[in-house]
Amino acid sequence: MGGSRFPNMVPDLDKRDFLKKAAAACSGLLIPGKAFAAKPSLNLGYLPITDATPLLVAHSLGYFSQEGLKVDRPVMVRSWKILTESFLAGKFDLTHMLFPIPVWMRFKQGFPVKVLAWDHTNGSAVTVRGDSSIRGFADLGGRQVAVPSWYSMHNLLLQMGLRANGLSPVIKPQSASLRPDQVNLFILPPPDMPTALLGKKIDAFIVADPFNALAQIKFKARIMRYTGDIWKNHPCCVIVAGQSLIQKKPAIVQKAVNAIVRAQAWCKNNPRETAHLLSRDGEGYLPLPEKVLAKVFQKPEHHELVHPGWQPARIGFQPYPFPSAPRFIINQMKAAKV
Repeated sequence: MGGSRFPNMVPDLDKRDFLKKAAAACSGLLIPGKAFAAKPSLNLGYLPITDATPLLVAHSLGYFSQEGLKVDRPVMVRSWKILTESFLAGKFDLTHMLFPIPVWMRFKQGFPVKVLAWDHTNGSAVTVRGDSSIRGFADLGGRQVAVPSWYSMHNLLLQMGLRANGLSPVIKPQSASLRPDQVNLFILPPPDMPTALLGKKIDAFIVADPFNALAQIKFKARIMRYTGDIWKNHPCCVIVAGQSLIQKKPAIVQKAVNAIVRAQAWCKNNPRETAHLLSRDGEGYLPLPEKVLAKVFQKPEHHELVHPGWQPARIGFQPYPFPSAPRFIINQMKAAKV
């Protein structure tokens, strides 16, 4: 379509602008004697990471609207703690969430949360400074490493790698001394991680993209290990809703899942367009330029991988879970230090 903000765009994106304009035009039409019921409304929250991609794309491309739902622009928050507390307080009906968080909510806190679908696979990495001598987990002894949440796949996968190399994860003040076989872990909001690494306040971080890609491009940081190269195509974030919403409005929840699954399929087939849409050069859901996000939707370089034969995507999309993954995650939660 001439003059589109999305050059060489596939038909779905061309239709998006048309649908928005058509909806706006039709909203001004009044037919005497005819009453229209308001669309069911849902509130969405998200962190500014590419884990939120399916929710954001489903909103941007109008997939929620096409399912008959009213979904305002998703609300961006800064940390998993804020997102979790907001969801518990009922501010958000639907959100993406690190897989271990709803497990903790349901079985530790007794909160009736429900996992509706996987949100994405892979999508994270361990990142170090470009001039660092850290080349693998064995080199992290005596170091300071930031994680985004204790109840995160990042924490679980990091501790798996440390234990496999004879290292002990500990949680101490950063000023405390460490033995050579200890690695100190602490929570840091994802947006703060690249600058903390640059300022040598930490030795490494493990987090979702785009913060790994941002550190690579802006600060010449280096990927030590992709998480999808530790556990092939592992689940990371999931889509969650409260049990009460599902019981009261099952059809609405199903429509929301339909839109999200459709968005996942679109993202998988249109990685370059997805990067543009999310970026501040596109719809501005994530506060980063397209150049950074484009890196996220590229495949890792062959030389960066321990298991190149797996051909892992840097981030992938898989809505339907398999039972062995939750069982494995719960066992890792029992083994991890949190």
